[in-house]
Amino acid sequence: MSVASIKHPQQLLLWMTFVMSMVFAVWQALLNNFVIEKAAFTGAEIGILQSLREVPGFLAFTAIFVLLLIREQSFALVSLAVLSIGIAITGFFPSVLGLYLTTVLMSVGFHYFETINQSLTLQWVDKKDTAGFLGKALAWRSAAALIGYGSIWIVMTWLKLDYVWMYAIIGGLGLTAVLVMSIYYPRFDIAEPQHKKLIFRKRYWLYYALTFLSGARRQIFMVFAGFMMVEKFGYSVSQITALFLINYLVNLVFAPAIGRLIGKIGERNALIIEYVGLIIVFASYAVVEHAQLAAALYVIDHLLFAMAIAMKTYFQKIADPKDIAASMSVSFTINHIAAVIIPALLGILWLSSPQWVFMIGVLFALCSLILSLNIPAHPQAGNETNWGKSTTLTTSER
Repeated sequence: MSVASIKHPQQLLLWMTFVMSMVFAVWQALLNNFVIEKAAFTGAEIGILQSLREVPGFLAFTAIFVLLLIREQSFALVSLAVLSIGIAITGFFPSVLGLYLTTVLMSVGFHYFETINQSLTLQWVDKKDTAGFLGKALAWRSAAALIGYGSIWIVMTWLKLDYVWMYAIIGGLGLTAVLVMSIYYPRFDIAEPQHKKLIFRKRYWLYYALTFLSGARRQIFMVFAGFMMVEKFGYSVSQITALFLINYLVNLVFAPAIGRLIGKIGERNALIIEYVGLIIVFASYAVVEHAQLAAALYVIDHLLFAMAIAMKTYFQKIADPKDIAASMSVSFTINHIAAVIIPALLGILWLSSPQWVFMIGVLFALCSLILSLNIPAHPQAGNETNWGKSTTLTTSER
């Protein structure tokens, strides 16, 4: 591979994604065991922590104002550095308040990075290649997570070091990688100058609605499915890590193919498959009594989320190119409206009825399925929906 191709902007996107996934995967894999063993968390505390973690996501719309001062590429790297620092210091604060504070710091970097990374991807990758590229990016995420989980085995199982060392090592590696990328890669140009103001278009309403429901539904998977494995089935750190390893091995193998499949069957069909699958999975979570079956559901659940690539490619096809950065900021906030509230509320519900937490997930997936039927076979500007569409574009939306 030539130096020129290595320094292509798509390669920078992949390497930033790799680093983010590696450090975040370690934080996520250790979280439930760490908070239970070191801070005696119950479902209520984990719900509050996850709600606090989503507050920076709710404030993601502020990214557009930061872009008045800094380029998107630089902003992404700074955000990645903040994420790495937050994770590096997590192990030094094994208390309820300490975990709340380090989680918020980590989350600021994570959510700003994800916002800008999505924006840069939709700007730097051609529409016809986006689904395939996003599938490839998921495979890179999986490979990075596998390396992160391998580091957990080396540091905590083989070297028998405590959580504090694991968090410090992986966070330090992430920070070092950010420094290397900052020095190595040049500044890449943006094809279309981006609006530096909040953008909220009526014709994007279906994308906004799907984004909102996705945020609500994903919290149930991220917060309570994993917590169930530890609390109900007694999974250890090594077992949770093994489960995550399986998840990412499956994604590493299948994510690129899923990206190509979405390019062939279209966004509407891809999302229908995802939501039907999620309805079945969440209903099964509510009644599962066997640890092995719960683990299988968890892997299927994780794989189905790869189909969410279709939401991004749908928006890229209907959006004005100048709207992308501002719209990603707004959509991240919409995604996290429910995410800020749901973990805390459902954490309280979890104390009395874990089954109902997952049945609420079924309801969210059903609403998403109904909305996905409104996506046209060939979405584009002016043809955003099958019903409730704008017949013409206003001058400001052209």
